[in-house]
Amino acid sequence: MPDQPQEARFAPSVAEAVRDAAAALAISSDTARLDAEVLMAHALGATRSELLLRHMRSPAPPGYDALIKRRAAHEPVAYITGTQEFFGLPFKVTPDVLIPRGDSEVLVEAALAARPDAGKVLDCGTGSGALLLAVLANLPGASGVGIDASPAAVAIAEENALALGLGDRSRMIAADWHQPGWSSALGGPFDLILANPPYVEGDAALDASVRDFEPASALFAGPEGLDDYRALIPQLAFLLADGGIAFVEIGYRQAEAVSAIGSAAGMHAKVHLDLAGRPRVIAFSP
Repeated sequence: MPDQPQEARFAPSVAEAVRDAAAALAISSDTARLDAEVLMAHALGATRSELLLRHMRSPAPPGYDALIKRRAAHEPVAYITGTQEFFGLPFKVTPDVLIPRGDSEVLVEAALAARPDAGKVLDCGTGSGALLLAVLANLPGASGVGIDASPAAVAIAEENALALGLGDRSRMIAADWHQPGWSSALGGPFDLILANPPYVEGDAALDASVRDFEPASALFAGPEGLDDYRALIPQLAFLLADGGIAFVEIGYRQAEAVSAIGSAAGMHAKVHLDLAGRPRVIAFSP
């Protein structure tokens, strides 16, 4: 029998490949071991639990090194795998949309607690659709509209709505709140409005995984990070039904400034904190 190629004879096991990848990623990632395991599970077509329980002694799959190189270059794991979990639901993500983050779950929790009877929901800046679809998944009697200025983001949100079985209760529309007449086709008023607008200062120092990969149009909002709040918040009262509430995500240092924008528009503001005790969401009501 001819000798096997050297690379076949000495192919590392999954456990060895994950160990080596974690060591390589430690230079650029604070979650190196987790990243290595998630990417290995993706390469195997398995869950992370299946990886740890069943595959650690198996040969490492081809292509894993390429995934690790992408992560070492700061590409977010969610863009490499194409998925991100949010509020217990799986979402498709691409560089056309922001990656849903755990901090935004505060907004969903606050909205569900405030209006468990909501019938109509609007999500401004829907991106992947995460906020709207998480709310609709927990309000089986509600329907909603998600808007985004990016047609590519709208397409991703539509895919996620269909994949989650929420396509019949949601509409995704390309609309820009900076443009006149943007809200005319939404079909309001709404019991709940959700919004995670751009709020990063133009000169903010961001991690390379955010700065170099996530869509700038969904991040930056002028020198103070307030431009989109100034455009959107004064319009919210006209979109709310009686008893309606708008929940707006903010940067943790923006509570006072964003509350003032709402107050100037005749809105009452209530700040909600994230798990770290920092301001994360403001609820606005007329």
